Amino acid sequence: MSLARIRLLQLSSPTLPVGAYTYSQGLEWAAEAGTVTDEASASAWIGGLMRSAVARFEAPLTARLLAAWTAGDDTTVARLNADFLASRESAELRAETVQMGYSLVRLLRDLPAFRAVPGRVERLDAIDTPAFPTAWTAAASAWQIPAREALPAYLWAWLENQVMAAIKVVPLGQSAGQRLLATLGEDIPALARAALSCPEDDWSNFTPGLALASCQHETQYSRLFRS
Repeated sequence: MSLARIRLLQLSSPTLPVGAYTYSQGLEWAAEAGTVTDEASASAWIGGLMRSAVARFEAPLTARLLAAWTAGDDTTVARLNADFLASRESAELRAETVQMGYSLVRLLRDLPAFRAVPGRVERLDAIDTPAFPTAWTAAASAWQIPAREALPAYLWAWLENQVMAAIKVVPLGQSAGQRLLATLGEDIPALARAALSCPEDDWSNFTPGLALASCQHETQYSRLFRS
């Protein structure tokens, strides 16, 4: 196994200390409201979100960010970062990506493997309020991880976090969680391929259900997650 793949495992690990485990992206409210009550409805919620806004907006934007970092196109990096921040439809969804981006930037500054890449720390520091995909792709580019491998791993990390949240809030058993990962994970290769070739004019983050769930979650009385 190449060193780039080892770095990719590190970036996609749930132990990456960026606080992803503290967010459910509206899933906690969906469980509270009775929309998600069992394995089947959790699959519908998570799978629907993954196939829509994540695969049709976040994933192609992440692929484009990775290409821009690699090409030294910092103007495009800054534009895409601003676009992603603007696409967050609630205060807590925006706070989530800002906090995770900030935490990842701090981590990368402390990693010799990232600091050793000439100019990469300075380029990342020049980004105003880096979102999580922006910081993540800075690392993936610095470690020469090809997009065809980085994007499926990014989608897998998102899926794994959602399933972990569902296990806690629905709640679901560990076996149910593994079935969800196995079933929904089958879609990732095709979604990643489509995202890599998706033109920017076709990107779409239209997910009104997520926006409403996140807004309701902001005032949810009892909650485990920050989104």
